Amino acid sequence: MKYNSLFDLYKAFPDEEACAKHLEELRWPSGIVCPHCGRTRKFHRITRGNIYKCADCEKEFSVRKGTIFEESRLPLQKWFAATWLITANRKGISSLQLSREIGVTQKTAWFMLARLREVASSMNVSGGPMDGTIEADETYVGGKEKNKHASHKMNAGRGVVGKTPVIGAVERNGRVTTAIITSANAKEVHDFIRNNVNPNSTVYSDEHRSYLGLIGFKHESVNHSAGEYVNGKANTNTIESFWSLLKRGHYGIFHMIGVKHLHRYLAEFVMRWNMKDLREADRIDTMLESTNGLRLTYRGLIA
Repeated sequence: MKYNSLFDLYKAFPDEEACAKHLEELRWPSGIVCPHCGRTRKFHRITRGNIYKCADCEKEFSVRKGTIFEESRLPLQKWFAATWLITANRKGISSLQLSREIGVTQKTAWFMLARLREVASSMNVSGGPMDGTIEADETYVGGKEKNKHASHKMNAGRGVVGKTPVIGAVERNGRVTTAIITSANAKEVHDFIRNNVNPNSTVYSDEHRSYLGLIGFKHESVNHSAGEYVNGKANTNTIESFWSLLKRGHYGIFHMIGVKHLHRYLAEFVMRWNMKDLREADRIDTMLESTNGLRLTYRGLIA
């Protein structure tokens, strides 16, 4: 099925039944599985809504059961639209904009985006360690001191003051992964690379001293402070492109990203980057089929 625009999406899924049927095909490609007992033998269709009753455990369920859509009163069509918008906008979409696009309150839109970022987090753990040619780099995420309200300023200088260090690695022409770190010191940098990159891979970085002594990898660097950005095949242009995209989304779309939810926003940007070569419809379907087994309550989100 092709839907290359939000309008096409609404035509393809005009009602709850059409959405539920598509979600069933993605979640249960080999036939319905009871989310209560795991049986597949026989199910009865309940006349009200898209509800089934398992002949074995005699419990009722719908395709929403055990997914981020469970206990949501919103129609699946709005969830499908939100999934389209979060995957189609390279710099992300704010909760205020999403609320306008699909006709929900800003609070509801914020909760929807948080749930979808939970899906993004689960998608990003697949694929195993990176391999081949890897670029690694660190950055700092947070608001500029000069733009903060007086009560939030740290009055401790400029630069990285009040910002959170984040490290990332990207395969050339491949996946990206990120992590929040407490400090860009050698131990945390080396641990991140060892945990996310296969040994004997080639790692390119800048001249930051935290990369010195990296054992088990072929390591080359470029000296940015001396104006060197390419040294043969060594450069960090790809990971810096990812950081640039993240920061354009931060300052231009979200404006403020708190430390508490930073990992969710990172997961969203990583997910989009890793699906950039997929068609629009495939991005949505990949995300929708990853919603199973995930729950995020509002209380858990704000705790």
